[in-house]
Amino acid sequence: MKETTQGTPVLSRRALNRTLLGRQLLLERVERSVPDVVEHLVGMQAQEPLDPYVGLWTRIAGFDPEELSALIAARGAVRMGLLRTTLHLATARDARTLYPVMADVLRRAFRSSPFAKQLVDVDMAALLEAARAALEEQPRTPTELGQALTTSWPDRDPTSLAYAARFLLPLVQVPPRGLWKQTSRPMNTTAEAWLGGPLETSTAADDAVLRYLAAFGPATVADIRIWSWLTGLREVVERLRARLRTYRDEAGRELFDIEDGLLVDPDVPAPVRFLPQYDNVFLSHDDRSRILVERMTIPDLIWRGGVAVDGFVTGAWRIRRERRQATMTIELLATVTGAQRLEIEEEAARLFAFVAEDAESRDVQIVDRLAAG
Repeated sequence: MKETTQGTPVLSRRALNRTLLGRQLLLERVERSVPDVVEHLVGMQAQEPLDPYVGLWTRIAGFDPEELSALIAARGAVRMGLLRTTLHLATARDARTLYPVMADVLRRAFRSSPFAKQLVDVDMAALLEAARAALEEQPRTPTELGQALTTSWPDRDPTSLAYAARFLLPLVQVPPRGLWKQTSRPMNTTAEAWLGGPLETSTAADDAVLRYLAAFGPATVADIRIWSWLTGLREVVERLRARLRTYRDEAGRELFDIEDGLLVDPDVPAPVRFLPQYDNVFLSHDDRSRILVERMTIPDLIWRGGVAVDGFVTGAWRIRRERRQATMTIELLATVTGAQRLEIEEEAARLFAFVAEDAESRDVQIVDRLAAG
């Protein structure tokens, strides 16, 4: 670790990479419970029901998917709109405390959406009261909710009516959607009805920022903003500054961290890891060079998971099913050694067996995009 002329430690890109991997439980699989890991990560992306299972498989030693499935069925964890307005898996405890903090992001997103433009002059308080009553009467799909609301607002677009509730009420997707090896239409009810009690009322972001730093730091204010989409974060960080450590990155940007935040030696080896699509590890920094190789961009990972080699996301993977035949395609955007390629193949086989254990045949194809292009 270097120091600037002002005596502030400077963290290299590789030091930030290894530290991020350590905090994200990606240097070695851990023996921790599902709720503990989900809370440590401050929730997990869950637009696709399988994604949290893959994210936990790659982090927890001997991960049993039925543990997460049972937790969701028992209402100990929920899938709901949280960070960046997207669907996340969170424990019930985090759902109660994080939603009030993130609600302003959802409100701002709705105000700038095409749905809001369709609802000009609608009494939003009355609309949300009617939506809450309909959803608490029974879980409904967005289409069903929109149809129910057109009874009172027949001249309004039913999709926009439903999406007002999606953005402005704390909604959870109910099982069986989200359970292991099960599927169903996305049906929603309110978090209060599903969890059997009110949410917290505090909207202060301080605790959320500290938890972010513990799992993703050291980080800049811009990084925290990318992770959360919250505003006013400079004021939050300045309020917390006396409780934080500071560093600089190689570009001179100020990095903030919790006082006892883990720092990992940049020379620590990093195993190959397969990450689910949209994993927060590669979505939660303004400067993603600490986790992505130079050629890799977020569009390369749309609808595909990431493959980390020597700590950096170097490729993308996805699985296609046709009846009982399954094919995993891995595209690499950087050169790997023979030993690394073997490690990729071995880890791919383990993941493939986890997510497609019922397939009669499983074929892994590795494509070197540099050689192909």
